[in-house]
Amino acid sequence: MAFNIADLFEHAVDAVPDRVALVVGPDQHTFAEIDEQANRLAHHLSDAGFSVGDHIGIYAENSVEWIVAMVAAFKVRAVPINVNYRYVADELSYLFDNADLVAIVHSAKFTPRIIAVRGTVPGLRHFIAIEDGSGEDTSELGSIPFAEALASGSPERDFGERSPDDHYVLYTGGTTGMPKGVVWRQEDVFYALGGGVDAYTNERVTHELQLAEKAAAAAAPLITLCTPPLMHGAAQWATLRFWFEGNTVVFLPQFDPIEVWATIERTKANAVMITGDAMGRPMIEALEQEGDRFDLSSLFLVTSSAAVFSPTVKDRFLEHMPNLMIVDAIGSSEGGMNGMVSMGKGGTAMKGGGPTVAAGRDAVVLDDELRPVEPGSGVIGKIGRKGNIPVGYHKDPEKTAATFLTGPDGVRYVVPGDFATVEADGSITLLGRGSVCINSGGEKIFPEEVEAVLKAHPKVFDAVVVGVPSERWGQTVAAVVQARPELDPPTLEELDAHSRNHIAAYKVPRQLHLVDEILRSPAGKPDYPWATKVATEAQ
Repeated sequence: MAFNIADLFEHAVDAVPDRVALVVGPDQHTFAEIDEQANRLAHHLSDAGFSVGDHIGIYAENSVEWIVAMVAAFKVRAVPINVNYRYVADELSYLFDNADLVAIVHSAKFTPRIIAVRGTVPGLRHFIAIEDGSGEDTSELGSIPFAEALASGSPERDFGERSPDDHYVLYTGGTTGMPKGVVWRQEDVFYALGGGVDAYTNERVTHELQLAEKAAAAAAPLITLCTPPLMHGAAQWATLRFWFEGNTVVFLPQFDPIEVWATIERTKANAVMITGDAMGRPMIEALEQEGDRFDLSSLFLVTSSAAVFSPTVKDRFLEHMPNLMIVDAIGSSEGGMNGMVSMGKGGTAMKGGGPTVAAGRDAVVLDDELRPVEPGSGVIGKIGRKGNIPVGYHKDPEKTAATFLTGPDGVRYVVPGDFATVEADGSITLLGRGSVCINSGGEKIFPEEVEAVLKAHPKVFDAVVVGVPSERWGQTVAAVVQARPELDPPTLEELDAHSRNHIAAYKVPRQLHLVDEILRSPAGKPDYPWATKVATEAQ
């Protein structure tokens, strides 16, 4: 036994077998029920010849089957691979091939997409279809129905010993480029993302039964509604870290802001996990319109990660629920959880592009020589992490070499590319991702900072900021804006006047491009290549 994902889950099952682990729609599943289904699917996979290190794709929307497939893969020491259900043929073909998929668990409705690309992935040989009401014929693909796969496998938990060196792989598109697979040892990802380090005290878990013992000692579980899709790492790790402690996770098949509040009322959820403004903004809009419909007395915590959660949106949550606690967790697929900030009524404003957070145990800001930045120095460096960090990127030694660096002290760091400064008290202020940083006349402009200012304007619903070519400045700031439909669209002059009250003049947008909808990933991350195309083509 070890700090292995399947082992940690099974410890929780043994500690609280009859506690509700998962709620999806009207259906509830106990820890013992999830464990039995995962055992059955794991045996099916093993009988089909899959084992240590095999990559098994999961291509579906949120469902109990998604969760069971992930746990089953871990049980046989295979590697579940998350597939973005919004990808089109070229992206799917790239991902299936790059990830070396040998099997895939998929929603039936995605069958035509898989058929269109499977010829480019000769190693992909086993298909399991989740019934989704689509009526899609899966016979051409040769998919085995999910229920049939479960029925064919033993319910016994009789698997061999597992290792902390077993892999966890998370495919992430980030803000630019094709998807890339971040490869972790399971022990390392447990300490980085899975609750192995207490987010409030920075204390490390010292033995593998510690969280299960905590689960057994708890009189009742924390009930958390997780709104992002499971294909995103934030949702996977919200689920796993809550499960390791015997808590209950609630999912929606698809995000709907009204249904979020209705589900909180129905399940008596204590917490809701979102990904920044992409979910927080429509949720608060819906609450402001129909808030009297819902009994939200059980809710005391909102947590956000993976995307910017603007101060103005947080303040609107607190206006309606003044006793709410809001937690912004800062991290990345490569860097794990690097810090968090908690706020209640009165809040805290962002500095620069993001919040100022209490640094995580292994988080550090590094200068150009990979030396830690002195607190209070004002030096802009890049946030990094030491200790429990990934192995690297799957099949990409060049990107691995560029992101995983060894400092002059001999310490290996992961440096994903986010700029930050260190305050005098040791807290970290996030500025933004270097890959989308705008250089205008030699000045660095971080889009997240300007976006937060624009989204505070009453006529702006959403905004993305990019750099476009300028003969004089090299780049100039362009704002791609989705206006509020009930108001006249904002003018560039109005946004200029508003912005100058909050940011330096060189950061103020010089161009405005109105669009019907801002494109974002399912996790809420801005699609910067799309926004850049919109802005440059309009010049």
